[in-house]
Amino acid sequence: MRDQIILQPGTDVPAGVHYLATQRDTAFWGRLPCAADEPVLTVDPGDDVVIDTLSHEGILEDQGSDPLTWFAERGVPDGAVLADAVELTRAARAGEHASRLGVRIPGMPDSPGGHGGHVVTGPIAVRGARPGDLLAIRVLEATPRVPYGVISNRHGRGALPGEYPAGGAPAVSVFASVDDDGRGRIPLSADARSTVGFDLAPFCGIMGVAAAGGERPHSVPPGRFGGNLDINLLGAGTTLYLPVQADGALAYVGDPHFAQGDGEVALTAFEASLRMRLRLDLIPAGEATAMFGELAGPLGETRDFLVPTGLDRDLDVAVQDCVRAAIALLRARYGMDAEHAYAYLSAATDFDISQVVDVVKGVHAKIRKSDFGS
Repeated sequence: MRDQIILQPGTDVPAGVHYLATQRDTAFWGRLPCAADEPVLTVDPGDDVVIDTLSHEGILEDQGSDPLTWFAERGVPDGAVLADAVELTRAARAGEHASRLGVRIPGMPDSPGGHGGHVVTGPIAVRGARPGDLLAIRVLEATPRVPYGVISNRHGRGALPGEYPAGGAPAVSVFASVDDDGRGRIPLSADARSTVGFDLAPFCGIMGVAAAGGERPHSVPPGRFGGNLDINLLGAGTTLYLPVQADGALAYVGDPHFAQGDGEVALTAFEASLRMRLRLDLIPAGEATAMFGELAGPLGETRDFLVPTGLDRDLDVAVQDCVRAAIALLRARYGMDAEHAYAYLSAATDFDISQVVDVVKGVHAKIRKSDFGS
């Protein structure tokens, strides 16, 4: 680990871009911004922003709220622990910026007054953004800040609630590392020296715009505003389109991952801090409708795919909503009629489970752009 780069806050930031660190006055812990929140940064459409995101794993209450100690017990030297993680937990314990870093409950309680575990950075206002427009969050880079992270299951959540964590444990946190070949590694068991390796695909699980109104949403369930979508396709080179709900859009990111399988079955995946370089573009309402139709929720785009989404507490309903969104997109973008769009989707499009662990479950489709000559 000594030879691997640690991106502490503000170090090696490229010139000519806006920079946003995750700190006590730019972060929300367990909540997402709403229309009543003031921006911590204002940019023009098309501007690039570099954001040092911070993972919640290793700093939560059930991990001791002391990242220096928690990571030291897993072999991480003090200099490799991120200073913003240390500072944020200190500020929270001291009760500073309580409106942003106030009472939190680890994990994902269903109660409306509860808080999630995620650290979220923002909001960022985009000049000229109005409800009806689309905000395009273009992911230019997603760079690991550290060579380690955590995969956790807690509170009987995940895809197998009541079965895991096993033996009545309140939480199990598995330490994961990045090897010299840039692959993720976890041990085969708690006391094993042998490991299993897997490829990394960094992305932010949370990208969104402020929800309308004056109430900050819980950080766990995703919604029309985006938020905790956990779509692992949305790494570098992709775009997330979100219907603007508040003046300025008020964009934010968080929940950084090094890797995640579709479904994210254990509650979290390889959670670890990333430096994100984003370009925030604005698509005016009329142009947005011509390009995509009336978007009911988030829409992703990769080099190869258009990625409509469906979100609901019931996975069956989430699938149905995703199919409806895909039909509407094909009608607006390519002029297909509904019956032919439905047939095409059945023959040629995968509908993948984004995640089943965030109260509101997610499904995303992968519509191959090359099938339509684009």
